[in-house]
Amino acid sequence: MIPFEHFFYVSAILFVTGMAMILTRKNIVLVLVGVELMLNAANLNFVAFNRLHSERMDGQIMTIFVMIVAAAEAAIALALLWQIYRHFQTADLNKVNSIKEEEA
Repeated sequence: MIPFEHFFYVSAILFVTGMAMILTRKNIVLVLVGVELMLNAANLNFVAFNRLHSERMDGQIMTIFVMIVAAAEAAIALALLWQIYRHFQTADLNKVNSIKEEEA
């Protein structure tokens, strides 16, 4: 049996990696991947805490809800990305920001 601490270590690594991707990447798609990594870290914590403290399925049910929200977030974010790319002809966040400032 895997010790619970290992689940929390992996979750912390996933969360920090996702946060680093959000803060350092300039491509919108990679920022979305960072958000998904952070949500997966939360899911891993839900399941690990549920397995540690309860016999009920509360952690797994919360994980399913988070996955549903993540799927909706990804669909909306990709639709926004498509529109941004069509308008600005780039997916680079810095270029989109500088173009926006030039238009104002």
